[in-house]
Amino acid sequence: MIKQHEQSHYFVPDPSRWPIIGSLALFCLGLGAAFAVNSMAVGKLGLLAGFAILFWMLFGWFGDVIRESLAGRYHGWEDHSFRWGMGWFIFSEVMFFAAFFGALFYVRTISVPELGNDLHKLLYPDFTPSWPLVTGPGMTAHYEAMEAWGLPAVNTLILLSSGATLTWAHWGLLAGKRRQLATGLGITVLLGASFLSLQMYEYAHAMREMGLSLASGAYGMTFFMLTGFHGLHVFLGAIMLSVMWLRVQRGHFSAEHHFAFEAAAWYWHFVDVVWLILFVFVYWL
Repeated sequence: MIKQHEQSHYFVPDPSRWPIIGSLALFCLGLGAAFAVNSMAVGKLGLLAGFAILFWMLFGWFGDVIRESLAGRYHGWEDHSFRWGMGWFIFSEVMFFAAFFGALFYVRTISVPELGNDLHKLLYPDFTPSWPLVTGPGMTAHYEAMEAWGLPAVNTLILLSSGATLTWAHWGLLAGKRRQLATGLGITVLLGASFLSLQMYEYAHAMREMGLSLASGAYGMTFFMLTGFHGLHVFLGAIMLSVMWLRVQRGHFSAEHHFAFEAAAWYWHFVDVVWLILFVFVYWL
């Protein structure tokens, strides 16, 4: 009877100050960005204040949720809502990357061949419709395309390994093996940091040695947009897993109640899958 009552009960939190604080953070970020693009000194201060308020809001709001969870206020319906919320969030991320992969597909299979037909040769007689593009209308600087079988292949192995260590950590949680859980999480975070370090080195090499930048035509634009946004997601995922590791050190999570860990794991596995697609269509093909 008690369990049935818990399933039918939905926890309603007290009024929170965090939404209005989040709105203030976004206002400062928008205003600061507007001032910054117009080369006004106050713009940097606005951006700094906006990010500081945003981090404060995230830390405080998630802290309230963690405390409510540890107090036993969440039951069946709350867990159901959290899972649906995380599922829709990841779906929005899928659509985000789908837009960029769609742009890459359009450029490679439609735009470039179209520019190379007989009619368009009247406009660009020296244009060669091949991918990756190394020359183009109005482009004077030569650049090289990034090879797949170097650092990108190493990073692929690193991310695949991180997915395996995270799954191993999850198995430890389900089996009540706290040391395995903490070790697997720690290794996963270190692998994520290694991925980001190698990607930063790859970017520096591409810009200095290969002449590749965002201004390097359609190839440079799609390459840096896709890999850059993916790197940002790896960074966010590593932060999420680091928080999970800290919570594990404090004795949080059990085999029955650990959705926060699962949510971070879903996100990390999503990042892994995106990288595999990215490696095939951006680096390899």
